[in-house]
Amino acid sequence: MKGQDVIIGTCKTDFGWVGMAASPRGLLSITLPQPTEAAALHQLRDRWPEARFAAKGELAEVGDRLRRYFAGQVVSFDDLTLDMSQATPFQRRVWEVTRAIPRGETRTYGQIARQVGSPRAARAVGQAMANNPWPVIVPCHRVLGSDGRLTGFGGGLEMKRRMLKMESAPFRA
Repeated sequence: MKGQDVIIGTCKTDFGWVGMAASPRGLLSITLPQPTEAAALHQLRDRWPEARFAAKGELAEVGDRLRRYFAGQVVSFDDLTLDMSQATPFQRRVWEVTRAIPRGETRTYGQIARQVGSPRAARAVGQAMANNPWPVIVPCHRVLGSDGRLTGFGGGLEMKRRMLKMESAPFRA
């Protein structure tokens, strides 16, 4: 992906600043909330140093949905086109199954592994979650350990706990 084909922007949410990157194929990435706008942009600039800033309105719809989500509103991201051109076939399957987990529900890594046809690949599912470029949109925070406990999350377990509580989703402390 050429950096000049990528647009980036940010939005301020109740959880912090979220960065967004898109290509002509769709949304490439969002960051988890960061304490500053600079921190959110830094994550995107590291990956796409030649990206241009979004013109007014280019990422506005995504930003608005993210703001509403982090304010606790029920928001659908189902119709957003994701640019999965850099994903492996396994990652695509995992992310598609994860994207379908409804708000207020959770799954385990093992359940997702079975759903994608690789019942012994729970750890590989975990790796796909760790590389998920669209947290919230592909709701990896809704994926738990086999005992229903919180496990690794790029934004930290406290953020994962906070997001699941906001969604009224079950998990073990």
